[in-house]
Amino acid sequence: MADAFAALDATAQAELVRSGQVTPAELVEAARMRIEAVNPQINAVIHSLAERAAAAADAPTLPDGSFRGVPFLVKDAVCHTAGDPYHCGMQFLKDREWTAESDTYLAQKFRAAGFVFVGKTNTPELATSVTTEPLAYGATRNPWNLARSTGGSSGGSAAAVATGLAPVAHANDMGGSIRAPASECGLVGLKATRARTSLGPGFGEFWGPLTHEGVVTRSVRDTAAVLDAIAGPMPGDPYTAPAPARPFLAEVGADPGARSIAVRTRALTGMPAVDPEIVDAVEAVGRLLEQLGHRVEAGGPTALDDDVNRGFFPVFAAAVARDLDRWSERTGDPIGPTDVEPTNWTTAEIGRGVSGPDYLAAVERLQADSRRLAAWWKYHDLLVTPTIGILPPELGVIGPEVPAAQSLPVMAQITQFLMPWNITGQPAISLPLGVSSTGLPIGVQLVAATGREDLLIRVASQLEQAAPWASRRPPVHA
Repeated sequence: MADAFAALDATAQAELVRSGQVTPAELVEAARMRIEAVNPQINAVIHSLAERAAAAADAPTLPDGSFRGVPFLVKDAVCHTAGDPYHCGMQFLKDREWTAESDTYLAQKFRAAGFVFVGKTNTPELATSVTTEPLAYGATRNPWNLARSTGGSSGGSAAAVATGLAPVAHANDMGGSIRAPASECGLVGLKATRARTSLGPGFGEFWGPLTHEGVVTRSVRDTAAVLDAIAGPMPGDPYTAPAPARPFLAEVGADPGARSIAVRTRALTGMPAVDPEIVDAVEAVGRLLEQLGHRVEAGGPTALDDDVNRGFFPVFAAAVARDLDRWSERTGDPIGPTDVEPTNWTTAEIGRGVSGPDYLAAVERLQADSRRLAAWWKYHDLLVTPTIGILPPELGVIGPEVPAAQSLPVMAQITQFLMPWNITGQPAISLPLGVSSTGLPIGVQLVAATGREDLLIRVASQLEQAAPWASRRPPVHA
């Protein structure tokens, strides 16, 4: 039965439990066996929670949520779980065997949904990279090609779900960290509207307004159902996303109507051309959308050509500096240049030079660019773009010890279509709608107006039905 479970999404596994065909304990034990058998090849799960998971699955107090008994993996960054290792990809915290004292609100909601935490997944140090190759835990390998990156910073979660170790895993997105790994590993990855989920109780914002929490999955219905489970404001949140008209799961299979959709494959100003195979995949989706009855044209917001990512770096650098200060305060040990990876130390030093007025000026730029981008959605429904501009790079190309002058241009190619929507807070989803000539997944991104996850889910579901991907499995899988 373990192999049969591995091929099922979270919704199907939850149905097995509800119908009495399997027990939560059986699902969790099968996941443990898959992780032990397959994870050594990809290094996606860095902390096993098998003993605690087995106890939770057997406990009469296991919540009777929509995903009761379904195995779940938690990315080792931002969302922490009480009593479990929490290292954020840092050797500094690994050496101290740091554990979290409490659940975040998000972790509480995952538990209330009935998920059983079976492990923690790999992430780059401080979640600052678009490849998952931390010095502390080593590289996570892409199950479609073990020499390739899984993306970052949710690359451990994406590799684990792609191989079937668990049907769904936590992920977060500060500059593309849900969508890039989803694209590189052949998954569904939704970055919901800003503040759709809570960052509390520890934070109201994280990395300024840029951080969004969510999951990576293999199906649109899982993405919608998990969003229903975790969405909504919590005490102390500084703001929240507009409430949906009805459950997101109700949008799966719902008729989206004929929509006005623009397709853009041209690279942002100053970026090298998008990989031709990615261009072909995006244009094919545009043609499919037209066949499905939508009004499709080439184009998109002209503001994308105006360096909309210009305010990102000062906020990012200051946030990295604050991360290091926060961990110094929490551990009681000052963090020095040999305690973190070279790029993060350099970034933090730059961040320490960002003055208060400089920081506020950067936030003002982010907000101004958000307004200019958002204006386009007054007249259009969706924008379709590549998720990333290149195919998954080989491991080591943008690793933590590669000089910034060499790695940053590649990172910019990867994130050019991703970061604008962290800045605006608009929802964006990557769908595994393409495959390269060498068998690597190609993600196609759909972007909607603020608060319109409902529309994204409707059109994503329509595309999933028209061009299904569920039967695709990577060469390395459970």
